[in-house]
Amino acid sequence: MTVQECYEQAGADYRDAMERLGSEALIGHFALKFLQDKSYAQLQEGMVHKNAEKAFRAAHTLKGVCANLGFTSLYQVSSALTEQLRGKEEIRDCEELYKAVTEQYERTISALETLQAEA
Repeated sequence: MTVQECYEQAGADYRDAMERLGSEALIGHFALKFLQDKSYAQLQEGMVHKNAEKAFRAAHTLKGVCANLGFTSLYQVSSALTEQLRGKEEIRDCEELYKAVTEQYERTISALETLQAEA
């Protein structure tokens, strides 16, 4: 699998990443580093413990990382969740957005793990 194929499988924007990073090698390098990113785990923890501030910070971080890497589909859902959590003292009305983030996160991770395995 090429990096571009990985991006297609993940619903990401390869051209955007190429414009930002300039080479397939750099895109692949930084995309694979996403496998160690802790922001989704922190989001899960915030959601499980009903900690709106922690969930917001994690969703915001995830959104930013995805924007930089061109992970468009994951960026869009994490951005929506970030806005839903912004300024909230408690978590409510976020279940569907959190589910969408989880689904897209798993899709992205699956594509990256396939890329890593074939590297």
